Amino acid sequence: MNDGLDVIAGDVSVRNGRIAYVGEAPAEAGPHDRVIDAGGNYLLPGFVQTHIHLCQTLFRGYANDLRLMDWLRTRIWPMEAAHTPASLKAAARLACIELLRGGTTSVLTMETVHDTDAIFDAVSETGMRATIGKCMMDAVLRDAPDRLHEQTRRSLDESLALFTRWHGTSGGRIRAAFAPRFAVSCSRELLEAVASLSSRESALVHTHASEQREEVDIVRAQTGASSIGYLYLVGLVSPRLCAAHCIWVEPTEQELLAAHDVKVAHCPSSNLKLGSGIAPVPEMLDRGICVSLGSDGAACNNHLDMFGEMRLAAALQSMRRGPGALPARKALWMATRNGARTLGLEAEIGSIEIGKRADLILIDRSRPHLAPDVDPFSTIVYSAGPEDVYLTMVDGEILMSQGHALRLDKAEIVADARREATALALRAGL
Repeated sequence: MNDGLDVIAGDVSVRNGRIAYVGEAPAEAGPHDRVIDAGGNYLLPGFVQTHIHLCQTLFRGYANDLRLMDWLRTRIWPMEAAHTPASLKAAARLACIELLRGGTTSVLTMETVHDTDAIFDAVSETGMRATIGKCMMDAVLRDAPDRLHEQTRRSLDESLALFTRWHGTSGGRIRAAFAPRFAVSCSRELLEAVASLSSRESALVHTHASEQREEVDIVRAQTGASSIGYLYLVGLVSPRLCAAHCIWVEPTEQELLAAHDVKVAHCPSSNLKLGSGIAPVPEMLDRGICVSLGSDGAACNNHLDMFGEMRLAAALQSMRRGPGALPARKALWMATRNGARTLGLEAEIGSIEIGKRADLILIDRSRPHLAPDVDPFSTIVYSAGPEDVYLTMVDGEILMSQGHALRLDKAEIVADARREATALALRAGL
């Protein structure tokens, strides 16, 4: 996944967590502690998912067949309010083991309003690369539990404290972002303050925008502006902003996104399951907008599978604009290079090039459903799945091999998640 999309037969050397050479070994190359025979399989940069809610992994199966605002009011907000540090840790660990198994090595996440330290702590132990934001909500919303309503100053202070505590920890793998949920749930004062903090700290901002028509209508009624136009008015429109969904964005809004290098996270599975719509991805890409991919939360997907997101992203645009509107190469680029650029880590991850961090995955090409494999890009996007990931590595450390987590106890994590999910649902009154 370099700039030329080259497919290279050869070796990849990893030293001190970074890629030392690609292709033929140089004469001066010394011995390695370990040699993995990849046997003609596909070695790729790890997938980068740019919109996930780790805290919602325990909600899987509890919030089906609802439209966005009803889904939030009757399921998501009550369950987020009922979270404890223990249930948050269980949700994050369950998500991470699924993500690593499917080849995702980096994520941008938005968590709930409270106890976000538990998420940071859990993810840091898994070895994944993650940029994590505490959800910010200071507007009084109908049917939102009191525990999700913050005072503006406290929301800002807690988010900044998390940034100070966690940003750049675990050797740089763990970073912090500011995460105002969406315009409807945040005061103008909070959004303007987040814009100022983002500029001061050079920090990412992660929010939802233009996900459903109802949301767009509410923003316009309350502010007199479009969703993206309002984000511009409060100062959030910048290269540091990642706006999830952007389904109902008019051409003028797309021009605004492009002019300010705003990043867009496309979540096709979630958008279909919630009946939100189909984002105009080719149009945004044609304008030069960086569009990446995310599975969203397990409450609205219900899996965290990047292969599924790539395949569906391409297929949906074939339906909208005809076959080839979003070819496999672009889908894979969105899952790797554009994801890295969204995180501001394009110089560190997203391709297999000398000097970049060794966030790598190995796909087993021996699987029958991957033959005859005449085009690697089409094979990976349209035929492969999480079960084909043979190895997952972050910073040169193998975290998953042949389906087995090396840092994590899968049986313990799944059992803990089941217990915590049951208790959580009872606390939420579901």
